[in-house]
Amino acid sequence: MTQPQPYPVLWPVPTRWADNDHYGHVNNVTYYSYFDTAVNAWLISATGTDIRNLHAIGVVAQTSCKFLGSISFPDMLQVGIRIARLGNSSINYELAIFRDAGQSLELVATGTFTHVYVDEQTRKPVPIPAVIRAAAEPLVVAEATGS
Repeated sequence: MTQPQPYPVLWPVPTRWADNDHYGHVNNVTYYSYFDTAVNAWLISATGTDIRNLHAIGVVAQTSCKFLGSISFPDMLQVGIRIARLGNSSINYELAIFRDAGQSLELVATGTFTHVYVDEQTRKPVPIPAVIRAAAEPLVVAEATGS
């Protein structure tokens, strides 16, 4: 299987029975759940820590999705993750959802996802925790385009 470029991480996400809507395909709002699941699961894996226990939490400030194809249960997906911008208190992710077709990946959606790190108590912006910054830095892609 060839890895799509330039997404340095591909995170597996299965579709679920409940993801399909009345029309027999995955409902549009579910794509945002796939983005959220892939980014946070990757963060937990890459940092080796439970990100829910950090002094700062990443809240989603903005997200978008461009639909390019249809998916349906029981499709297996790969979510491509790269970082377009790593700021002081925010991370701008660019994401892609691919249907895993065995020997190839079919692009079905692209999107953006912005985490802003805030103090868990005051909800005021704070610097990105060091453990998250260290995990995120290798995913910054100079040619990220703002999908």
